Amino acid sequence: MGANVKSKFPTDSTVAWKDLPLTKRINWIHTVLLVSTPLISLYGLWTTPIQKATLIWSIVYYFVTGLGITGGYHRLWAHKSYSATLPLQIFLALAGGGAVQGSIKWWSRGHRAHHRHTDTDKDPYSAQKGLIYSHIGWLIMKPEPGAIGYADTSDLNIDPVIKTQHKYYPYVALFMGFIFPTLVAGFGWGDWRGGYFFAAVARLVFVHHATFCVNSLAHYLGEHSFDDKHTPRDHFITAFVTLGEGYHNFHHEFPQDYRNAIRFYQYDPTKWFIRTCSLFGLSYNLKCFPKNEITKGQVQMQEKKIEAVKKTLNWGKSLDSLPVYTMEEVEKICRQENRQWIVINNIVHDVTDFVDDHPGGKALIKSGIGKDATEAFTGGVYDHSNGAKNLITTMRIGTIEPAKQG
Repeated sequence: MGANVKSKFPTDSTVAWKDLPLTKRINWIHTVLLVSTPLISLYGLWTTPIQKATLIWSIVYYFVTGLGITGGYHRLWAHKSYSATLPLQIFLALAGGGAVQGSIKWWSRGHRAHHRHTDTDKDPYSAQKGLIYSHIGWLIMKPEPGAIGYADTSDLNIDPVIKTQHKYYPYVALFMGFIFPTLVAGFGWGDWRGGYFFAAVARLVFVHHATFCVNSLAHYLGEHSFDDKHTPRDHFITAFVTLGEGYHNFHHEFPQDYRNAIRFYQYDPTKWFIRTCSLFGLSYNLKCFPKNEITKGQVQMQEKKIEAVKKTLNWGKSLDSLPVYTMEEVEKICRQENRQWIVINNIVHDVTDFVDDHPGGKALIKSGIGKDATEAFTGGVYDHSNGAKNLITTMRIGTIEPAKQG
């Protein structure tokens, strides 16, 4: 999640990007913000008592600003997975600004590029470049000019809410990210220091890294529930950390779905928020991918897993690789060489090591030596279990020559 800032790059095209000094390739605005906020939080924790009211407010505002990103920037604007009334749009634009992760336009452009170019060099925060890079490295280091893949943002460019937020974003971020949470705690119960250190700065640190986990942890931890072509995965831990964005394999397969979690018991507060808003007419046109297609993806991945397990099992030698006998040859070999061979379904099985273990006793299995025991095996004497049928595949030694047509 997130987007890359359009930075001022050196105009000397003769200098390779990798050869530029490190100081010119670092995004200093991001670096200062991401380094200073944890340090300020630690200082506040060391010097300022935490009041219960401030702690509660910090948690509440964490969810508010987090939902501004997940429910607003991400699912509403980046993916158009539902529609929102103007009041809800304004609320989400302000809440998302309080998460201090760039404007809606800036953030959504990068995220759309991420989906279109997942796991490639054109992906702004490709998981292929490592966990640290996809989590925070891409924010600290400027991207090489032209490296980020194309993404259509024509719809974002004409949206009045997005245009206004983008134009005044620095003021929105400053006020909603730092001033507003401090004012609430200060005027509300007199805790100005706690409001700043905890509800503003510490809360921001948690919101930042919760969001960053969608780019990093969600591509490393969990299962490929619907497709394994790319790195996104599903895991409840990531979902818990990211306000429901952790069912990421589902999201990358069906990005226009307003849900990330499709089971009622899966943690997705963003889905619950959007759904609740719809009950009051604030959100509408909630998009859900067809269940039939979702189930197809699940079945296909289950089939892949089954095939992978099947490859580890002994299913017996390939019939094409086995020697061919006639029934007369089998009878003669068993009689003259005392071989313990039985024919079932035109396949010759050597049961030498199984005679003593036969659940029905030695006599019954020995009665079929050198003979076609298909009828007896399949119900004439006893209708053998699937386990027995699987077991005899490991005893294959040959096939019976098809009878010639007269």
